[in-house]
Amino acid sequence: MTASAATLASGKGHKDENFPVASFLLKAEHRAPVMAFYHFARAADDVADNESASAAERLALLGAMRSTLAGTSDENAEALALRGVLAEYKLSPQHGLDLLTAFEQDCTVSRHATWDSLIDYCRVSAMPVGRYVLDVHHEDRSTWVASDALCAALQVINHLQDCGKDYRAIDRVYIPTDMLAAAGASIEDLGATRASPALRSVIVAMAERTLGLLAESSVFSGQIRDKRLAVEVAIIHRLAESLTRRLLTHDPLSERVHHGKIEMAGLAAWAAVKRLAV
Repeated sequence: MTASAATLASGKGHKDENFPVASFLLKAEHRAPVMAFYHFARAADDVADNESASAAERLALLGAMRSTLAGTSDENAEALALRGVLAEYKLSPQHGLDLLTAFEQDCTVSRHATWDSLIDYCRVSAMPVGRYVLDVHHEDRSTWVASDALCAALQVINHLQDCGKDYRAIDRVYIPTDMLAAAGASIEDLGATRASPALRSVIVAMAERTLGLLAESSVFSGQIRDKRLAVEVAIIHRLAESLTRRLLTHDPLSERVHHGKIEMAGLAAWAAVKRLAV
């Protein structure tokens, strides 16, 4: 049977993500377009990560999403829905097209040589998400610099949390190979049940660099005019800081590095109150 985007769906939804997606904090008129982008991104991610289909099949499905979003076909349901939203809100498809570039890359590239290479990947895999949300809210594009830093940080956090699972399940490694080599670690270390001291040192180094990205993005919520979006960004930033600091002390191969629901709610409430008090 020929693979389709629907047959490759993981079943994962927005409530399964590390960070809020179109939460109740956003104005109702903004939640629908954000969710349309999320469903599009989720479908593309599921295609790129599903090893039951060949790289050629996955690239063809992502190509159908690209042509649908660009308006030259109507093949993919999620891209068609997003295209309708873009037309209604008078938004460019560029952010979605950039995102597809990342997922197409995932079909053929399974390693990143350097930190800079990883950040270049984040430019298409993560930064377009923040830029899209800002465009939906008609925010000034001067906010993109801080948004890009936060989105890159969120992406690296996800990669570090899932580094063992990504290696074992889909043979994909986002930890830069030059950092592994410099520490005396190997890619195969990711298949162990516990990180070696060398691998732990690399994870800690990447977490420290991620704290640098979060420092760059610390001004972000204060730059946003829409107060409800500003609170959501403050919450996301606080959750990201917490997870990054946990990665400094916890081994993602053998320990839980995700927030529990009660813990997430407490951190979110703290961040919201702090942001509203400004």
